[in-house]
Amino acid sequence: MWLDALKSFLYIALELTVLFIAISFVISLLQGYIPYEKIEKKLTGRNKFIAAFAAIVFAFITPFCSCSTIPVVVNMLKKKMPFGIVMIFLFASPVLDPTILTIMAVALGWKVAVLYTILTTIFSIIIGFTLEKLGFEKSVKNVVMSGYEEQHKKFNVKLAIKETLHLMKSVYPYLIFGAAIGAVIHGLVPTEWISSVFGRDHWWLIPVAAIIGIPLYIRLSSMIPISQILIAKGMALGPVMAMMISSAGASLPEIILLKSIFKKQLVVTFVLSVVTMSTVSGFIFYLI
Repeated sequence: MWLDALKSFLYIALELTVLFIAISFVISLLQGYIPYEKIEKKLTGRNKFIAAFAAIVFAFITPFCSCSTIPVVVNMLKKKMPFGIVMIFLFASPVLDPTILTIMAVALGWKVAVLYTILTTIFSIIIGFTLEKLGFEKSVKNVVMSGYEEQHKKFNVKLAIKETLHLMKSVYPYLIFGAAIGAVIHGLVPTEWISSVFGRDHWWLIPVAAIIGIPLYIRLSSMIPISQILIAKGMALGPVMAMMISSAGASLPEIILLKSIFKKQLVVTFVLSVVTMSTVSGFIFYLI
């Protein structure tokens, strides 16, 4: 069984490594030609729908995890960007990563990746505007956070390689960590047990998975290889996607950071919103 797990790990790790390096390099090249200044103008524009779309685009082209999103959020608030638009970015940025979404499409299928992208986009926009409508802007503290600098430089091949290596250091270990867990599950956990316990149509598994995902602090890059194995073992897609969205959308370190810029009621609402987004998304995957 251990030999099986080792073979599975090597196969998954090799596949993900090739995909990660290739996709990261291409995206790093393309990011140098993204008109960041124009996007920022759209973010502060009067048309809310265009601004919301710009926030999603900005979230998509800035591959941040839930924690590294916080300095960018502070910077956006300092620039007096509309609160609802900032919240849309806060919810969308950790869950919409072009590199990870491409790997998701390869590992779990393009239909899953497309539906995941659509659901997280729609929920991010709805939640962002709802929080603004409910007046949660008053729950923002006056905080100045350093350590974030905007760099909008044209990429050449050397810079793209440098950026790819940087992503390898910051994200790749989580990918390998996920591959290792996935390999252990593949080799050591009985298929019959997973399919019998988590493969049944128990609706309550979805909200439970959504709640469990937050304290686990498993990044999206780690969850994809784990999810691939769990689904192959017979686990239902709904709970898997609920856990994936909640673990990417919020984490204990991020919640601690949010407490420094948001008042308690907004932090609690943020967590509940992530759980709601992941739970409802899980049910949609379950039904479809």
